[in-house]
Amino acid sequence: MTEPILALRGIDKSFGPVHVLRSVDFSARPGEVTALVGDNGAGKSTLIKCIGGTYTIDAGEYHFEGRPVSVHSPRAASELGIEIVYQDLALCDNLDIVQNMFLGRENHRGVLLDEISMEKAAAGALESLSVRTVKSVRQRVSSLSGGQRQTVAIAKSVLWQSKVVLLDEPTAALGVAQTAQVLDLVRRLADQGIAVVLISHNMLDVLQVADKIAVLYLGQMAATVDRKDVDQQQLVELITTGRTGSIGIGSNHATAGTV
Repeated sequence: MTEPILALRGIDKSFGPVHVLRSVDFSARPGEVTALVGDNGAGKSTLIKCIGGTYTIDAGEYHFEGRPVSVHSPRAASELGIEIVYQDLALCDNLDIVQNMFLGRENHRGVLLDEISMEKAAAGALESLSVRTVKSVRQRVSSLSGGQRQTVAIAKSVLWQSKVVLLDEPTAALGVAQTAQVLDLVRRLADQGIAVVLISHNMLDVLQVADKIAVLYLGQMAATVDRKDVDQQQLVELITTGRTGSIGIGSNHATAGTV
């Protein structure tokens, strides 16, 4: 089995008297989709922000590519190769696809922007994911559908050769056809050897695309299971109670298929 590229051990995070994360273990492996699920208030957003450097951890170990690291800012996470695609996508409607994908990291030829190299690179990133729904890399983002916007945001992570990509509710507010396209894109992203972390409330999406599922319950990691070992009912039980059968908090087998 491939070693985790990202491994968190015993992560604690508090805000004043509120203990949000308690001894959380979480890992992601190259070429796999790891779904991170949990009810509202379970600590998913806090964990993602700890991974991305928005929050610093209070206690625990953060390992990347097998070595301990300190991630104290989003820039530090980005330099490691960690990309987070948030639900709002952080795209600029008034700019085109190329301008969005290179925003803040433009190619230059002397004092001028190297438009040709950026166009080729943007088109190449979309092509590597077999994206066929975007007509031109010079389309303004304001003209794109929700699924196309999500595609651009995901392709941006490929463009910058990210090693770990975290997707925050990528299918929220999408129709059936666009959801299918985005989930297919998530799978292709993992097939390129990238470690993909999928945060989602949609259990059908999770069960369709995930290799492993990590379940947070009230700030604790209730279980990390192989997708093949749970069905939808068991997953819902883990999310709502922290336990299903012999798996979960308080059982002798807190994890199955541990990452």
